[in-house]
Amino acid sequence: MVVAHQRGVYAFALQLTGNHEDAEDLSQDVFIQAHRMLGTFRGDGSIRGWLLRIAANRFLSSRRKKSLAFTPNLDLEEHAAPADAAAPDEDAQAGAIRQEVARALEALSPQERTAFALRFQNDFAVKGIAETMGVAEGTVKSLLFRSIQKLRGRLGHLVADLSS
Repeated sequence: MVVAHQRGVYAFALQLTGNHEDAEDLSQDVFIQAHRMLGTFRGDGSIRGWLLRIAANRFLSSRRKKSLAFTPNLDLEEHAAPADAAAPDEDAQAGAIRQEVARALEALSPQERTAFALRFQNDFAVKGIAETMGVAEGTVKSLLFRSIQKLRGRLGHLVADLSS
């Protein structure tokens, strides 16, 4: 189970925490918790969904207990173009955009960031997000609406810059 889902759980944890160290800790907590709770897995959903639900719950629980600061992960090597493919000006511009996106994500509440990551980075449906987060579907819709509005407010100028 760990080998098959390790990358997906880690990627989700990184989306939530914004840094490698906290993502590794959260991923490890998820698999420890999953091992302890293996007998409670009903099998009516996917193991991936169950693991991401554990990750979301552990993340939100830790955020309530501690006021951890979101530290954006700006080291996106796996998503970057090869070094010789882009001009230095484009690299600088891409870095500035990544920083703006990271700051915009930082402005989201933990619940908004969790709902946003599940929906737009992990392709969960509203119902699946509600089940994962343990909230009503209407709450998920509200969280998604607020997160989109906040991101649009902070990043809308980037769209205008790209279209001109």
